[in-house]
Amino acid sequence: MRWHQVKLFAVCAFVLSSSLSYAAEVHVAVAANFLQPLEKLQSKFEQDTGHTLLISSGSTGQLYAQIKNGAPFDVFLGADTKRPKLTIEDGVAVADTLFTYAKGVLVLWSAKEGFVDDKGEVLKTGDFSHVSIANPKTAPYGAAAMEVLSNLGLADSLSDKIVEGQSITQTYQFVATGNAELGFVALSQLKSKPELQGSYWMIDSSLYQPIEQGAVLLKNGAENAAAQQFLAFLQSDAVKASIVNDFGYTVP
Repeated sequence: MRWHQVKLFAVCAFVLSSSLSYAAEVHVAVAANFLQPLEKLQSKFEQDTGHTLLISSGSTGQLYAQIKNGAPFDVFLGADTKRPKLTIEDGVAVADTLFTYAKGVLVLWSAKEGFVDDKGEVLKTGDFSHVSIANPKTAPYGAAAMEVLSNLGLADSLSDKIVEGQSITQTYQFVATGNAELGFVALSQLKSKPELQGSYWMIDSSLYQPIEQGAVLLKNGAENAAAQQFLAFLQSDAVKASIVNDFGYTVP
């Protein structure tokens, strides 16, 4: 083999080994309401950085329990700030890395055209068999839904009609499949499906506490530069604009 060929081979091998060592995996635990936005942002992050996102989704309470029990996630994207704060208090997340990446918007949705009016009066009529909400003990959007019903004075009268999903994803599926005529879901779930049919009420934000969604770097990802890069990516102006315009959240 000629000398210039040897040099070329060595350079190529170095570049290849460097890129392989640089490319890394980031395991993200994400609240169910933000799964679809994250999946759409995933390709941009991977293209921009060469890293790979591994995504696990569930209710915030379920993910918190998994993290506390040693699940090997690098980053936690909750649907509230309470559980991410708890991971810091529990010693499984890095202090001072918590920030609000999005503020959720709650809507009352039906897959039926014209079924939900723009003021939510359908709730007061009770002219339905089932209304779906996420489990309020583990899902912040479910807790917000119960808060809305309480503030409207309907929590008791509609208690027999409530069906609970384990996450906001299952709550959405109950309505989409007709197992519940209407349900409390995240606006992001509707925005991510522009072809979606049905009717919805954009719930007055004064009826529930702000759904501030917190991100935190977990101790498992403390030495993972790619995990830190992902959190910086999430806070970039371009991604914030996408979170608002494409997915129906607000941002700090």
